[in-house]
Amino acid sequence: MSSFHKLTIKNIKRETEKAISISFNLPDNLKDTFAYKAGQYITLKTTLDGNEVRRDYSLCTSPKSNELKVAIKAVVDGTFSAFANKHLKASDTLEVAPPKGRFVFEPNDNKTKNIAAFAAGSGITPVLSIIKCALEEEVHSKVILVYGNKSTQDTMFLNELLELQHEYKDRFSIQFVFSQKDEENSIFGRIEKSTVNYVMKNKHKHIEVDAFYLCGPETMIHTVKDVLTDHGIEENRIHFELFKAAKPAEINDEAVLEGKSNITVIVDDEETTFEMSQKQTVLEAALDEDLDAPYSCQGGICSSCLARIKEGEATMRQNNILTESEVAEGLILTCQANPTTPTLVVDYDDV
Repeated sequence: MSSFHKLTIKNIKRETEKAISISFNLPDNLKDTFAYKAGQYITLKTTLDGNEVRRDYSLCTSPKSNELKVAIKAVVDGTFSAFANKHLKASDTLEVAPPKGRFVFEPNDNKTKNIAAFAAGSGITPVLSIIKCALEEEVHSKVILVYGNKSTQDTMFLNELLELQHEYKDRFSIQFVFSQKDEENSIFGRIEKSTVNYVMKNKHKHIEVDAFYLCGPETMIHTVKDVLTDHGIEENRIHFELFKAAKPAEINDEAVLEGKSNITVIVDDEETTFEMSQKQTVLEAALDEDLDAPYSCQGGICSSCLARIKEGEATMRQNNILTESEVAEGLILTCQANPTTPTLVVDYDDV
């Protein structure tokens, strides 16, 4: 299981009025532990007002950069994001868990391929890591980015992206989309069906795209994904990650019983058996028992709480990550899973 390590902040940079980037000092003895793939995230942990707070943030650097850096955008009513933007400073210490995540790009310079990325707002953070990795490590591949924001002032990593475009002018193309300001050479509005059609079927119709990477609000991801599949793009070529949890789904009363389950939780090679209400999620029940079960977002959009059912059944309130085949293999997001059988055995180690 992932353990947390205390890391000091190396540098904090103001990226926009509402967003900062944070880089960490990484001791030599932890460099292998924090090796990552483009697109992965790290979990930050601290205590605020006496409560433990965990948040996932995507790494925005390339794996070969020897940097460990994330970006944090302040959100309305955001506990950790507001604290980070207002109070964190260089030399402060945070607890950090090693990289995780399934939204990854793995370069292969023996094969020339083209990728297209669609990002909105802070969804650029993992996409930026993927772009850098592709440009640096696949020297013949081309990258297309469609990036939506309110205006240039709200655009995270604007200058960095423009510098990359200048450096890789024959291989990297950016289409900016601004919803509140009409800028030269940009599309006015949001990333919609017409945007996808214009970029893929008009502006870059001569490029055969091998893989698509989408990150942003759920509505944008569904819009882009639907247009691509309508154009005959296979779903296994479309990779996506949400950066905001959807409204939690209601418990399906037909699937979730009124009773209790005897549950066995396996974590860090230790088994614990106890009784839980079937209206609780597996993660909630495990935390109530003071088990060190892994978790972060608790909204079904990260894979930190992933586990495997060894015996029994459970139903998930929502699932934005796991494929049908993975669910069939017994994988569950424990923050979304309610038991539906009298006995349930869940293994966090076997994932």
